[in-house]
Amino acid sequence: MDEKVEVNVDSLFLNETTASRTAYERAMKKAHELIQDQYANLSDPYSGREVGQLRADWKQEEVCTDSGRILETVLQEAGEKVLAHSIAVHHPRCAAHLHCPPLIGTLAAEAMISATNQSMDSWDQSPAATLLEENVVRWLTELFDFGEGADGVFTSGGTQSNFMGLLLARDRYINQAWNWNAQQQGLPPEANQLRILCSEAAHFTVKQSAALLGLGEQAVVTVATDHEQRLSMIDFERQLEKLKNEGKSPFAVVATAGTTDFGSIDPLSSLSKYCRREGMWLHVDAAYGGALILSDRHRFKLAGVEQADSVTVDFHKLFYQPISCGAFLLKEGVEFRWLSRHADYLNPIEQEEQGVPNLVGKSIQTTRRFDALKLWVSMQTLGKAGFASLLERTILLAEQTMEMIASDDCLQSVGKKPEINAVVFRYVPDKDYMRIDELNLMIKQTLLARGEVVLAQTRVAGQVYLKLTLLNPRMTTEDAADILERVKRVGREAEINWGEREKACLHP
Repeated sequence: MDEKVEVNVDSLFLNETTASRTAYERAMKKAHELIQDQYANLSDPYSGREVGQLRADWKQEEVCTDSGRILETVLQEAGEKVLAHSIAVHHPRCAAHLHCPPLIGTLAAEAMISATNQSMDSWDQSPAATLLEENVVRWLTELFDFGEGADGVFTSGGTQSNFMGLLLARDRYINQAWNWNAQQQGLPPEANQLRILCSEAAHFTVKQSAALLGLGEQAVVTVATDHEQRLSMIDFERQLEKLKNEGKSPFAVVATAGTTDFGSIDPLSSLSKYCRREGMWLHVDAAYGGALILSDRHRFKLAGVEQADSVTVDFHKLFYQPISCGAFLLKEGVEFRWLSRHADYLNPIEQEEQGVPNLVGKSIQTTRRFDALKLWVSMQTLGKAGFASLLERTILLAEQTMEMIASDDCLQSVGKKPEINAVVFRYVPDKDYMRIDELNLMIKQTLLARGEVVLAQTRVAGQVYLKLTLLNPRMTTEDAADILERVKRVGREAEINWGEREKACLHP
């Protein structure tokens, strides 16, 4: 039976009244207690609760009550049913995806962002926020050596940023090649000749973007990778020549600075030379590897990024920001013209003529969060050197983990030295007849079901491998060794069990 809740409007919203202040403090105190008790203090990275069990927890739960319930009671239930069964991204044995632990300062900034609820789509909804985002974007374009005239905008992450890069590249090319305005006229008859080149290891959002842009996935031509999982310039030249001989129109190249599996970085300088010569747009997907720009020790790996037409960079990866937080950077800010439009209720032309900032004309989003605040808070408190030290720590850990794997006969890695902080490996059974792909999948699933380790899986040359994404600066070599030992223990258990089952089949 629902509790009877008396509604006091002042206590429902943040405002100047005593009722509001009291309600806000009680709610935040309760949330803080639950985050600490039900989440931050978890002894394992996951509770081990399976899909069916979690579904059963919610099966009888009403989404909306008839008369409402006490807030503290509802929060308590959220803590027990959600927080306690969430993936603990701060835990040293959580190492699956590009899923970072957020900095504490950013959690405070998130509270400010949510409380003020600024919308970045017009000046009269976000005056101070607009100017701060412009300042942060200006700093980012300087960080990437984009020069005068550069611009950018905050985005929800790599998917949106990659889409925007290819959208602007498509519309600029269509206008220059065929004097056609895609924004007004749609796609021209020649659009089926348009082609995008990227490596076979590029993020799936390149093909997704091509589909959403009306070009179809067939417009994406994948280039083979070399032994270091980078785009092969030999195959790139071959594919480009083939496209030109076929009368196609290659208009954009997407280079990856930090592939999802290996953290590999494509040859940016070589690609930029081709793009300038051929009149193609170079978009660099640096969602993962963009943070290298902060490190004097590792930024050389991004050499050539300053020649790109546009860049994707995610802050909810190696900048340790809460999801979601990313940016799209544009070398020539004037290219936003292929996206810009005016709405009388948001950004009338008269305001632009008066110099009022207009961010909605730079984004495919209208309502948009004030995510620049949390990055600004982080950069102010940690500084460039502080961020660089966190990043360098994780890269060193990845190198040390790779060395541990190389010296262990039970494990096998791919590659010699991590480009960033991803390590791809697999457990190797004693007996040749063991089904190695099935075994490694089982290891990953067993460790998650036990709540011990959160690992990722991938395929290399069609074979199943495990992956450690070592984003967490708190993780030590002892933690990495512990994960590897747990992998081997589960692997050996499976070998014994499978061996006993095989004997039983042979000698019933």
